[in-house]
Amino acid sequence: MEPITHLMTGACLARAGFNRKAAYATVAMILASELPDIDVLWSVGGPVAAFQHHRGWTHTFLGIPLEAAAVVGMVWLWHRWRLKRAKEVKTAAPVRWGWLFGLVLLALGSHLLLDWTNNYGLRPFFPFDPRWYAGSIVFIFEPVIFVLLLGALVAPALFGLIGSEVGARRTPFRGRGWAIAALLGVVTLWGWRGAEKAKALQLVQAGDFSGAGMGTADADTGRVQVMRLGVSPHPITPFQWHVIVETPMYYQLAQVDTLSGTVTTAKGDLFYKPPTTIATLIAKRSRLGEAYLDWSQFPLVQEAARSTDPEDAGLTTVTFRDLRFLYDVPLMKGRTNTPLSGMVTLNAERKIVNMEMDGHEQK
Repeated sequence: MEPITHLMTGACLARAGFNRKAAYATVAMILASELPDIDVLWSVGGPVAAFQHHRGWTHTFLGIPLEAAAVVGMVWLWHRWRLKRAKEVKTAAPVRWGWLFGLVLLALGSHLLLDWTNNYGLRPFFPFDPRWYAGSIVFIFEPVIFVLLLGALVAPALFGLIGSEVGARRTPFRGRGWAIAALLGVVTLWGWRGAEKAKALQLVQAGDFSGAGMGTADADTGRVQVMRLGVSPHPITPFQWHVIVETPMYYQLAQVDTLSGTVTTAKGDLFYKPPTTIATLIAKRSRLGEAYLDWSQFPLVQEAARSTDPEDAGLTTVTFRDLRFLYDVPLMKGRTNTPLSGMVTLNAERKIVNMEMDGHEQK
């Protein structure tokens, strides 16, 4: 998920009652809820390095205890600094460092859970298990979740302002009910979307994806063999799904509407598996290629047509795209500008001369 949703989740978790358990719980849980994305610092090494290390060890069960210790350590230093400035530091809740460590772990766990719900995925068991896991039930920015969390944080302040105008007494730890309701709303949305995703898979499994008639048909049913299915969510609506159908010879993209029970395909959404060439083989063994194939679930690696520009004579370009993101929504134009795409350029001697991620050149 994007950073603001993570931060608001940490704030709502604290307001749900955990801020009463230990001093500094709110600030610590907000910091921890976004801390795993500190791996963005790898971008100083270039776009390929940033992609290679994104959702790396900071997004693992092995890493979050270390991150929790770092957060609690920073809060402890802040507490010590406050004590030096004053003889006594008054806090609304008791200072309980053990409780605070546990609450920080909870906030860090919420980050991993939120990231699991979208289709990018993460590797929580790395390095023991290198596989990527993705729930693929929520778009990377989900406006419904955003509004639920924002409302839970803003509403108590608004009602508190109204209360102060009429002389009502200010109560400590406001907003607990709002925070709990918002978090329950998020969990309910996940459950609803999970059920609709299952419906989408059922509709696709019942369909016939014979494409151009060049697939490998089953001898008994006469239908094309489906090897794998992939599902990606649309934002806001839980009824629209982008589906990838893999057969032995090609990929077929489809749009599924679980409300009407329809599966829509188009000729332009059929991609034959490209052959392996010398150029694609070299590109796959590059730093970008190895990182991309390690992460991508439905990679489409293609050798592009050679440029007719004399300045580019002898250059060969190999593109990397993931079919999970090859669809259009209001927040993403995946068909014309597929996000998380890579490109490797080779010269006439088959040497790599350039690598790019999302149009950003690796220096």
